[in-house]
Amino acid sequence: MEILKTAMTAVVFAGALGAAPAKADGTVEVLHWWTSGGEARAVGELKNAFEAQGGTWIDSPIAGGGGDAAMTALRARVVAGNPPAAVQLKGPGIQEWAREGALNDVEAVAQSENWDSVLPPALAEIMKYEGEYVAAPVNIHRVDWIWANPQALEKAGVEAMPTTWEEFNAAAEKLKAAGIIPLAHGGQPWQDATVFEDVVMGIGGADFFRKALVELDQEALTSDMMVAAFDQLRILRGYVDPNFSGRDWNLATAMVMRGEAGFQIMGDWAKGEFLAAGMVPGKDFLCAPTPGNGYVLNSDSFTFFKVEGEENVAGQQLLASLIMSPDFQETFNLAKGSIPARTDVPLDAFDECAQRSHSDLLAAIENDTLVPSMAHEMAIPRSVRGEFLDLVTAFFNSDMSSQDAVQTLAAAVARAQ
Repeated sequence: MEILKTAMTAVVFAGALGAAPAKADGTVEVLHWWTSGGEARAVGELKNAFEAQGGTWIDSPIAGGGGDAAMTALRARVVAGNPPAAVQLKGPGIQEWAREGALNDVEAVAQSENWDSVLPPALAEIMKYEGEYVAAPVNIHRVDWIWANPQALEKAGVEAMPTTWEEFNAAAEKLKAAGIIPLAHGGQPWQDATVFEDVVMGIGGADFFRKALVELDQEALTSDMMVAAFDQLRILRGYVDPNFSGRDWNLATAMVMRGEAGFQIMGDWAKGEFLAAGMVPGKDFLCAPTPGNGYVLNSDSFTFFKVEGEENVAGQQLLASLIMSPDFQETFNLAKGSIPARTDVPLDAFDECAQRSHSDLLAAIENDTLVPSMAHEMAIPRSVRGEFLDLVTAFFNSDMSSQDAVQTLAAAVARAQ
């Protein structure tokens, strides 16, 4: 990877934090699966910014399967010796490709711009392999959010957003009695897993979440705490309407927007739906963390694959520097609904939900309660994550007991490792 470091002479990067990348030539082919709606607009922001810095962007979008189709295409191209320069990739997938020797590092850029001083340590580690940056994060999404319609809550006599699962259940019962669907939900495995991991955080806290969903500790997976988490998930199943199966997440968000449902448990990409409809946070919709006093982290990032040629290497470095520039982090995340991956970007232009997310992120870093999302591929390999999704969805759609669920899950996880 020495070629990457010596190629720094091809691009002069701003050394001071807050400076924009210097104009430079460079080419980067970017493989991604942001192909619809707001996602396409978000990657368009990155493309425009890259080209504005003098780079040449070759777009390689691959739709479908939540990235599965893109990963299949990526594997074929790496095997053929023709990888793209940058790939939308996240979580353990970054380290898996690095172990195969497929990645370039951008450590020279990271050191020049002091990435370690502005990224949450837990996120920085995900971006590194053997201590060197091989990926750059564009944002932070918080997974553990409750979204609510204030008019629906008022009609049902719910006076405040819940801070415990007991309070959530009590509020849901009031909504049910008022003829309002308590919980808008889409019956897809990743959505079921999103709710599940938020429940695990609320029942067991960050340390238990790490043991069970990150370290895959068998004792934690079969514990009374995990049984209690499944018990709460079963309660939540009773608050979902009969037509939830197969519903897309944004359609569940629309149910809250219209007041058909009181709550939705979903990451902060749901906020984009409210904002796109011209709704104002704190007035037209409410946001609050799910119980647990932690922070479940999801992050989009781009990983840099081994390419040759000074122009391609320079393009990777230009892209890495651009992604991490404060101006781009602000522009991109205002468009995406997330918050900057950098913790030093001012949040003045962001809404109150984003500002709450940022302050809670800093508190979670301080208190060691920041955890990577299992459901959103930040914590464990895809094969093991698949076992969680299969079991949680089977539980959500059957009368399986919580005791049977934990035993079946633990056995499946052990086989998948």
